[in-house]
Amino acid sequence: MVVWATFVCLAVIFGVSYSFAAFFENFAKEFAAQRADVSWIFGLCGLVYFVLGAGGGMLADRWGPRLVCMTGMVFIALGLFLTSLAQSLTTVYLSYGLLVGLGIALVYTPSIACVQPWFNKRRGLASGIASSGVGAGTLILPVVVSYLLIEINWREALQMMSAGVLLFGLSAGFLLMRAPNLNGSTSGQLPGLTLSAALKTPSFKWLYMGTLLGAPVMFVPFAHISAAARDAGVPDAQAVGLVGLIGIGSLVGRFAIGWLADRLGRIKTLMLMQGLMGLSYLVWAGAQDQLMFALFALWFGLSYGSIVSLLPAICMDLFGGRAVSAIIGTLYTGAALGNLLGPVMAGQVFDMTQSYALVIWITLGISAMATYSCWRILKYPKLFE
Repeated sequence: MVVWATFVCLAVIFGVSYSFAAFFENFAKEFAAQRADVSWIFGLCGLVYFVLGAGGGMLADRWGPRLVCMTGMVFIALGLFLTSLAQSLTTVYLSYGLLVGLGIALVYTPSIACVQPWFNKRRGLASGIASSGVGAGTLILPVVVSYLLIEINWREALQMMSAGVLLFGLSAGFLLMRAPNLNGSTSGQLPGLTLSAALKTPSFKWLYMGTLLGAPVMFVPFAHISAAARDAGVPDAQAVGLVGLIGIGSLVGRFAIGWLADRLGRIKTLMLMQGLMGLSYLVWAGAQDQLMFALFALWFGLSYGSIVSLLPAICMDLFGGRAVSAIIGTLYTGAALGNLLGPVMAGQVFDMTQSYALVIWITLGISAMATYSCWRILKYPKLFE
C-alpha cells in the first residue's frame, strides 16, 4: 500500500511539474516573454522543491509522511489555481514557481523516503516501482494537458489540474504510513547515521557532487525539448508528447534498472546511467525530425528514471534509516542550483545564438564530471546493508 500510495503521490506532483512544457508557449504569448524569462518558472519551482526538500524530510521524520504530504498537495492545488488567475509573469513566478514548488517539497522527499525502511533485500525494486510514479505522471499528464489545451484555454486547464490534485493527491497522501521499528529497539529509531554524521562522510560528499553536476543535464530537456522540436518543424501536440516519451523511458528505467541494480550494485548502476544520460544529448545534437527527437526522449528518459529511482535506495544503503528522509532531502538540494540555472541558461544561450548546439556540448562536459563523482563513491565502503 505504501509503495503504490507513493507511486500516485509522485505521479501527481511530477505530472504537474512537467506539464510546464505544455504551458510554455501559452505563458510566452500571454505575457510577451522570452524563452529565458519563461524558463525561470520551471527553474524556480525546481529550486524551491529541491532546497526545501530537506525541510520536508525533517518534518516527515518528526510528524510522519501522511500529514506532511497532504499539506503539500493542498499547496500545489492552491498554486495552480492562483496561476490560472495570473495577470502578469511575476504572479506566475510566485504561484507556480514558489507555491507549487513548496507543495512538491512537502510531498517528494517524505513520500519516496517513506518506502525505503519497509524493505531490505529488494529495496531497489521497491524504490523503482514507487518512483516510477514520476514516469507515469510525466507520461500521462503533459499529454492530457496538451490535448485539453486544444479544447479549452490554459487558465481552465490549470483549474482542472488543481481539482485533480486535491482528489488524487490527498487520497494517496492519506495512505502513507511510517515503517515499523525494524531493529526492535524501544527508542523508536531505525539503525543508521544522523543527518549531521552523514554529511561528514566522503560518500555523501561525492554523492552530493554527482547530484549537483547531474542536475543541469537532467532538467534542460523538460523545459526545452518541446520548444526545440517545434523549431525543427514537429507539430505542437507531438512536440509536447516528447515529455510523455521521456516518461515511458523513465518507467522502463525505474522497473528494469531497479531490479538489475539489486544484483549488480546500485552505485555502479548509478555511474553507468549518469554517463548514458549525458551521451543521449548526442542524439539531440543530430535530431532533425520527430523520430530522432523521440529516440532522444526515450534514451534520456531511461537513464534519467534510473538515476532518480536509485538515489533514495543508495542513501538507505550508505547511511541507514535513522534520518533517511532528511538525508535524501539534503541530497536533493544539490539538484536545486542545476534545476534553476540549467533551463534558464539554456534559454539564454538559445536567445543569443538561436540554437541549442552550445547547450548540448556544455551538458556533455558536465555529465562527464558527474559520472566521475559517482565513481568516487565506490572507493568507500557501505556502512549499512
